[in-house]
Amino acid sequence: MFQKNVSLKSLNTFGIEATAALFAEVNSVDILSKIVATHKDLFILSGGSNILLTKNISRPVVYLNTKGIEIVERKPDTVRVKAQAGENWHDFVLWCLSNDFGGLENLSLIPGNVGTSPMQNIGAYGVEIKDHFDCLEAMEISTGSIKTFTSKDCLFGYRESVFKNDLKGKFIILNVTFKLTVTKHQINDNYGAIREQLAIEKENSPTIQDISNAVIAIRKTKLPDPKEIGNSGSFFKNPVISIEHFIKLQEANDNIPHYKISEALIKVPAGWLVEQCGFKGKRFGDAGVHKNQALVLVNYENANGSDILNLAKKIQSEVTKRFSIDLEMEVNII
Repeated sequence: MFQKNVSLKSLNTFGIEATAALFAEVNSVDILSKIVATHKDLFILSGGSNILLTKNISRPVVYLNTKGIEIVERKPDTVRVKAQAGENWHDFVLWCLSNDFGGLENLSLIPGNVGTSPMQNIGAYGVEIKDHFDCLEAMEISTGSIKTFTSKDCLFGYRESVFKNDLKGKFIILNVTFKLTVTKHQINDNYGAIREQLAIEKENSPTIQDISNAVIAIRKTKLPDPKEIGNSGSFFKNPVISIEHFIKLQEANDNIPHYKISEALIKVPAGWLVEQCGFKGKRFGDAGVHKNQALVLVNYENANGSDILNLAKKIQSEVTKRFSIDLEMEVNII
């Protein structure tokens, strides 16, 4: 069932060379159950889009490649759609759009698979997974039993869930069910970048497909394709700071972009902070910061995980020194 000494370079979007001592590709829950029955200390790999490998993996690696999309319930205005964990996220979004199911269009072109999407509550352009999440099924590694998690159970936060915290490494997400619209779609075009793109395309009354097209165009302009240059998308979370802290920063940086979270909290774009510290477009050997988006760290060719991690720590240090803000990594460091 397991292969020995398998390269993981093609299975992580950073393109980092690392080796799995034991590796198994799993295409069914039955096979996964057999593995869990005999192996407890597993490393679960899915889309490989939100990890940075800094070492070889000594634990047995399970590459979850289960497929399948089904409509589990349909009502006049809404539909519940279940997708297996190994489905590519963007392909799943496109499938929903092809059926005129609304809700996930703002999340187009995000790398990764369906199974990893709830782990970090992926989000973009004003929409997060939790906004359209119904439930998920996950296998408990210690017992092999399958449990259903509701939105409340998942404890979703900003790029957070219970699976990144209290239950980290304890469950394997098998499938995710979303509640989407079939009529009266809610068009979320509040972000300036989307409005600008829609204006370019002369879409005055955008559909969910138009929103998806706009998001895809924006992401292709700003974010590098992992197939062309290794990266994991946004490397840092956008920090949320107190209004008092923000006012002090604004006194010295009157052009600082920001988003009001509440009367007491302000979100500041991490990419802007990194750019102000002079890292945008800079290269340090084969590790670097993308020329079009300072939030994205890249592997130009042969950087290893430690090269990327050291650059990330250098950026964190400079941002803290200049802005008194501690950037938090969004990517999981292995």
